[in-house]
Amino acid sequence: MAAASPLGQPTRGTTGTNRLRRNDRWIAASAALRSATDPLVVDLGFGASGVTAFELAQRLQRARPGTEVIGLEIDPERVQTARRQLADVRAGRTPFSPDLPVSFARGGFEVPLPGGRRPAVIRAMNVLRQYDEGDVADAWRRVASRLAPTGTLFEGTCDEIGRISSWVDVASDGLPTAFTISLRLTDLDRPGIVAERLPKALIHRNVPGERVHELLTALDDEWDRAAALTPFGAGQRWTAAVAALKARGIPVHGDRRRWRLGEITVPWATVAPLS
Repeated sequence: MAAASPLGQPTRGTTGTNRLRRNDRWIAASAALRSATDPLVVDLGFGASGVTAFELAQRLQRARPGTEVIGLEIDPERVQTARRQLADVRAGRTPFSPDLPVSFARGGFEVPLPGGRRPAVIRAMNVLRQYDEGDVADAWRRVASRLAPTGTLFEGTCDEIGRISSWVDVASDGLPTAFTISLRLTDLDRPGIVAERLPKALIHRNVPGERVHELLTALDDEWDRAAALTPFGAGQRWTAAVAALKARGIPVHGDRRRWRLGEITVPWATVAPLS
């Protein structure tokens, strides 16, 4: 049962189709989902429409059959809207499968789930934007405490059409472990454009002397140096830029297969605020 007064502030803004596709793809490849005993995923603060939960479930079914998605929102009207949309899904009036394993409930940072279930993944994109930076660590701890022991919270933000996004991986103890930037490479001017869509924990830290600023500056520099590869495609240019960062000693995760998707992931310590 949901708490009488869910914890947190109501989310604001719109919910666009395919807005979270980059994060969906990341979750689908995550160890937290693929190795989960109970592949339950929570879309926390799903927004004005249930479409992000539908899309997430559809994509995760391909990676891990049996995955179930529960969308949670503080605003009861948003929950009712999503349930009406779900009724259309069940009736076969949408492109989604009528038996898509999705449900919606009212809830916030307490992540209320029936039977005391512990999700493998909690996704909270564009949820902490209106909070103060000082509130972030507590929110991470509170939400992550609801995870299964090997689960992961993915918290971050993106632009309105999902071309610019970044997020933090947070372990079940509430501590951040990694930071990811994911960009649509076609027509990308400079990677540093992600500065306007950094997670709340980092967005005010993009100033000289802070680690995240050093990373974005280095990434822009290597992107510029790789300009000669532009005729071979943005993917080749991006891959070369990320490889150059790694050669400089920046501990980049993953391999070229992930990099070609417009992603770069580093340990949290690489960007953690200095104070």
